[in-house]
Amino acid sequence: MPLVQPQSLSLPLILRWAANAVAICGFLGAASFGLAALSGIGHRWVDILAQFTAPVLMAALIAALACLILRLWPAAVAGGLACLVLAVAVWPQWAPPKGRPQAGAPVVRVYSANVWALNTDVAAMARSIAAADADVVILVEFGDAPAARIDQVLAGYPHRALLGRIDRPSGPARSVIASRRPILRQLPDPPDGLSTVGAVVDTALGPITVFGVHLTRPWPFQYQWGQITQVMALDARRRAAPDHPVIAAGDFNSVSTARIGRQMKTDLGLVPAPGWPGTWPSRLPAFLGITIDQVWRSPDLALLSRRLGEPTGSDHRPVVTEFTRAAE
Repeated sequence: MPLVQPQSLSLPLILRWAANAVAICGFLGAASFGLAALSGIGHRWVDILAQFTAPVLMAALIAALACLILRLWPAAVAGGLACLVLAVAVWPQWAPPKGRPQAGAPVVRVYSANVWALNTDVAAMARSIAAADADVVILVEFGDAPAARIDQVLAGYPHRALLGRIDRPSGPARSVIASRRPILRQLPDPPDGLSTVGAVVDTALGPITVFGVHLTRPWPFQYQWGQITQVMALDARRRAAPDHPVIAAGDFNSVSTARIGRQMKTDLGLVPAPGWPGTWPSRLPAFLGITIDQVWRSPDLALLSRRLGEPTGSDHRPVVTEFTRAAE
């Protein structure tokens, strides 16, 4: 009686197993970004993963859809679970509380942008600012080219507070707060290493303390305690400022749900504007970017809207926000 040989696995079946295994490993890696954000752990290795939950979610959604189309069912299930973890992690960044606006209170519009120190496209900056039609303009990494033509860039904003030129490896830069209404007081710049300009600005809502903030890059691009100590310095400056509503905007080099965002909430008591669509890098579609260009408010202000402004020639997108008085 002839022996029955076991049927060998077909090559397509082996490839499907391999594809499922590779995809599942990829989705496990993607889920780790969400778990890092949800963990609340402030260690530098965890924090750097938490920065990228938004683009990883988009990539995981695309990959999970591809698995469904290819009928890689185990991988599709793993992809769905990874997307769920990432969505839960990123939701507080995309949809923070806006506050309850006081009926009939005036509205203040704020334009904030990192215009990139080496950016020479002064015309694009001027167009973007003019299109926003804001009451207050906050610019960081304001380089030599726009500084030489500041009246063109900030036409219609005669009241200005500037942080002096800082020479950096990535190019000389300044920080600027400009307003249509008077600046009541420019806040002093203590020697604390924080690249931030502060001013009390007269607005339709009354005096508002405004900070134009530019934090250092996170580890591993800079030393690991840099951002933490700079937020501590910002906290000290806020405590020393007059007791007015606060808006702090600029390039924080961190999303609002990572450790710097948590520090801004717990130490300064500020609330972030929504972080979608993303602001950096501008060469990617905004829905694939991350929002490191943050706008923070004190709880006595309510956020009405947040949108992206027109391009400035920078690798960051500008942000346009509207505020009013919060209801008690």
